[in-house]
Amino acid sequence: MAPSPQTIQIELAEPVYRRLQRASELTYRPIDEILSSALTVALGLPPDLPAESQAELAAMGMLSDAGLWAASESTLSPAQQRRLRQLNHAAGERKLSSSEEREQAQLLELYQRSVLQRAQALALLAYRGYDLPERADLPDQPDVDDDGLDS
Repeated sequence: MAPSPQTIQIELAEPVYRRLQRASELTYRPIDEILSSALTVALGLPPDLPAESQAELAAMGMLSDAGLWAASESTLSPAQQRRLRQLNHAAGERKLSSSEEREQAQLLELYQRSVLQRAQALALLAYRGYDLPERADLPDQPDVDDDGLDS
């Protein structure tokens, strides 16, 4: 059972509050979630992450700014991204074969790891004072048509 959230009142300098507002607008998340995420990053990683992931994400704090910008890009190749979209689309149409299910699970794990790494990189860059890119400027924002596939 997750611990219940606690409500606190804090005073923030106007520039800090404006940065929170900007992050909220860019991520379409409420300010309290942004602040909670930032504090989680600043205070350490969630304890429910596997040890390997914790070590990997913690080490990112030692990367240069250029290294963090590089880490903020997807580690999935375009071919892997395309295959994952194909498998996800096929799963909505029919039951996947066992080999397709394994492939989808592997690609999903790679994708989730990439998202976590990218989020950590962007959080650290924001913490270091960089403006975050606009949502549309982030990698992995493919043009999608009505059926969910690239146009």
